[in-house]
Amino acid sequence: MSLKQIVGQKLFKEVIQPLKKPGKAGSWNVLVVDRQAMKMLSACCKMHDILEEGITIVEDLAKSREPLPSLEAIYLLTPTKESIQRMVDDFTIRRQYKCAHIFFTEACPDDLFKMLGKISSKYLKTCKEINIAFTPYESQVYTLDSPDTFFLYFNNANQGGLAVNLERIAEQIATICATLGEYPALRYRSDFDRNGELVQLVNQKLDKYKADDPSMGEGAEKARSQLIIIDRGFDAVTPLLHECTLQAMCHDLLGIENDIYRYETGGGESVDKEVLLDENDELWVENRHKHIAVVSHDVSKSMKKFSDAKGVKADSNSIKDLSMMIKKMPQFQKELNNISTHLHLAGECMKQYQQGVDKLCKVEQDLAMQVDAEGERVKDAMKLMVPLLIDPAVRQEDRLRLILLYILTKNGITDENLNKLLQHANIPMAEKESITNAGFLGLNITTDSGRKKVWVPTRKERANEQVYQSSRWVPVIKDIVEDACDDKLDAKHFPFLNGKPSSQAARAPTSARYGQWHKERGQQAAFRSGPRLIIFIVGGVTYSEMRVAYEVSKDKKPWEVVIGSDQIITPDQFVSNMRDLNKPRD
Repeated sequence: MSLKQIVGQKLFKEVIQPLKKPGKAGSWNVLVVDRQAMKMLSACCKMHDILEEGITIVEDLAKSREPLPSLEAIYLLTPTKESIQRMVDDFTIRRQYKCAHIFFTEACPDDLFKMLGKISSKYLKTCKEINIAFTPYESQVYTLDSPDTFFLYFNNANQGGLAVNLERIAEQIATICATLGEYPALRYRSDFDRNGELVQLVNQKLDKYKADDPSMGEGAEKARSQLIIIDRGFDAVTPLLHECTLQAMCHDLLGIENDIYRYETGGGESVDKEVLLDENDELWVENRHKHIAVVSHDVSKSMKKFSDAKGVKADSNSIKDLSMMIKKMPQFQKELNNISTHLHLAGECMKQYQQGVDKLCKVEQDLAMQVDAEGERVKDAMKLMVPLLIDPAVRQEDRLRLILLYILTKNGITDENLNKLLQHANIPMAEKESITNAGFLGLNITTDSGRKKVWVPTRKERANEQVYQSSRWVPVIKDIVEDACDDKLDAKHFPFLNGKPSSQAARAPTSARYGQWHKERGQQAAFRSGPRLIIFIVGGVTYSEMRVAYEVSKDKKPWEVVIGSDQIITPDQFVSNMRDLNKPRD
């Protein structure tokens, strides 16, 4: 069962279904959610399924709402001062609903919990914590929706909210394990000091959840499950490269926001369309991790297969031809529109690739791999870069990515040489910090005061794996994940917290008292017996790293890899984060 399904099932079983009153007059409930809860709900539940469970309307807590004093309200909230105050106002300032059933996504701090005392007991019917403080983005991917974490974690000057932030994300990470029914061994990348602090906090949170639910982590092979905390500095190359697999390429090149692809259908009757690219789209799931060259071919095959099955002759695999098929077969409009969307998607990606991204890919791959497509050592990297750096058609963001990639492969350059590179590439000096701020990640960028010792893992030889020349680089996380599954991960640089446990039972806390009011014991959400490897990358996970979770899960059965971060990043987002890393935060 996927992460999305597990979370969706838990929301229905613990929040919505217990309050359903079948057959009674006035049996409908209102579901009120804050921003974070709405993202979680939208990610794993369909609206029609929610309505079938006795919910008459889903409302946004932050917006002005029409009073419905005859209906009971189910509040699904993140326990923040803002959300709790708004809910309190619903019953102290206005008679918004008949009564409240409150479900917090995670443990509610005592000072915030006391705010509920302002509500009359006649209105307060339920108060529970469900421990799902994250958004399931895909079946094996999650996000904490905490973009501020990057700026607090890596810049020592931005320390104002660090302690609160670490507590918060530690709680969120612990709820991922609790939701999956895992009580994993904890590991962390020791080369960045703050990782040790975070893993200790996660350990404390997990022990509390284990005390509350002793069944957590029980089951065949569960003792092998691990949670590994890694900071973004372990691999700054992957977030800079142009990826040629469909999902990564779409988010890098097509300006997709909130996973919505917008395009014009073209032709005589051009229509603006918006399509959600998610796991409800089988064609998207089938193609998202394939190289763009394969996708173009496979989508055309899907069109031919469909037309043959329906007995309609397609003269070509063009968008125009597909439009004609839709007119001939309006009863199959949904399926044909889906194929049409993916033809547009693949076509737009290929167009961008052929208009200059191909040249960038070649140079980036040569720099990252330090060998060219023929296996020859790159001797003069500058010679490769200069044509792109001086080409006005190359975006400034792409030139910045190229320069930073070059510096990383050189393990740092002098400040003087960096200034020359920026001038050569016609990049304003105001953008220099977009590059130098990478030093906050523990990387060697400018080396005037010497180079720090940076441990770099030995990359695996993957000569037997078939790859495209534009996609030779393998994200470092793949080596780490494979080694962890094979029990070969470097124990010095990725130590277990408190040493490698001989048995998970040894870590179990003796106390069985932790918020007993909020959760029925013995609830197991794992629905599988194999071990899990849960990866948390502080500072952003890329789409190519998300792909790795599925690849390794397929190759290393019975292991299942679940990966996530405080945010999901594109290359442009990564560079933007670098640019702002040393800026004051609100």
